[in-house]
This record gives sequence, structure tokens and C-alpha cells, in this order.
Amino acid sequence: MSTAIVTGGSRGIGLAIARAILKHGGRVMIAGLDRQRVDDAVTALSKESGDAARVAGAVADVRDRSAVDRLIADAVERFGGFDVLVNNAGVGVFADVSKMTDAEWQHVFETNLTGAFYCSRAAIPWLKRAGGGWIVSISSLAGRNPFAGGAAYCASKAGLIAFSEALMQEVRADNIRVSVILPGSVATGFSHPTQATDDSWKLQPDDVAQAVVDLLRFPARSLPSRVELRPVRTKSAG
Repeated sequence: MSTAIVTGGSRGIGLAIARAILKHGGRVMIAGLDRQRVDDAVTALSKESGDAARVAGAVADVRDRSAVDRLIADAVERFGGFDVLVNNAGVGVFADVSKMTDAEWQHVFETNLTGAFYCSRAAIPWLKRAGGGWIVSISSLAGRNPFAGGAAYCASKAGLIAFSEALMQEVRADNIRVSVILPGSVATGFSHPTQATDDSWKLQPDDVAQAVVDLLRFPARSLPSRVELRPVRTKSAG
């Protein structure tokens, strides 16, 4: 299986992705903003996998280019290289455009889009050295279906889709496959204000993680460049 770097990997979807990669025999370096949360996640993943040597963690803010470079270097030092990057780190600030501050707008875009750019750019030389690999970015169906109060979030996720599909065309000849996953509503506690509080109808983080590991197991001749993932039910069902 793969050796992966997963940003935003200490909780929610990122943690589920890390767990799924380990379950399939891979190795993983998770990155997050909070040292205690990263350490706790590494401890839990090590215990679950039964092999602490396959798990590592780092504190890294993907908005910081230097921190991203250190993250890549740490993964290479720990595992000798890697063949998968999962751009999962993301934030949402939900407010009308007229009320959104410069800092809020910048925080969303620098995390959701610029962070993926920094990580992908830093990873590409190492993926080429590995003979190829994957860059998988976790976007959102909100990038295709904007909603009021979500201008920054929706625009950043739309940008991530476009970024991923352009990058896919740039590096496919290097045997680097790029895919973007667009989940619908996921029960992570991350939701915009108009969503119902009942999460029973939503996707689970494990569903997104399954989509990631399924991608990594596709035949080398194939490239599913965009995956849309929806709950079977809607919040109005039942």
C-alpha cells in the first residue's frame, strides 16, 4: 500500500483517511495545527494499527510555505519518501459578503486553496522521484452548488476543483495521478449555519476515506479525476 501525507489529519475526515490507509497496510504522516491533537491522533492510530513505525505526525499550518516544506522533509526523513499527498486541511467561515472581514476571507482561501497549492508544489518533485503517485484533494459539492452565506467557502472549493483538474493535466505524463473528491454533507461538526442539527442523514468521514483508498487501488492505466460523493438520503427525508 501507500505512504501518505494527510493534511488536516488529526480529526474528522483526515483522521478517517489516515486510519483507512493504515488499515490497508500503508504508512501515514498526519499534519495538523494543534500539537496535543496531533499527538493524540498519532497515539490512537499507532494503537489501532499495532505498528507505531507506520505512523508519524507533525504540526504544520498549510498557509505557511516554510511549514509545508518542513512537513514534506519530515515525511521523507521518517519514511524515506512518499507516494500520496492528501490535501484535506480546510476551514469554513460562513457570513454574508457584506459582513465578512478581510482576515476571514484570507483565512479561508489561504487554507483551502493556497495551502493545497503549497503542498502540491512541494510534493511533486518527490512524487517524480518515487516514479509517480497520487495527489488527492478533498473539495466539496459546495464548490459546484453555492449557497448564501458561503461565498468564501464555496469559491475556495470551486477554486480547488479547478486547481486539481489543471494540475492533473500538468503531471499525468509523470505518472502522478491527481483526483479531487467532492463530498456532500459529512457528519464532522463542520457545517454551515443553514444545515439541520440532525446528522443522521449525512455521510460519515469513513465514507470519504473509503473513496480515497479506492482511488489508490485503481489500475495504473486509469485516472478517476473527479469523484462526487453524496448521501443517499437528504435532510428532508423520513
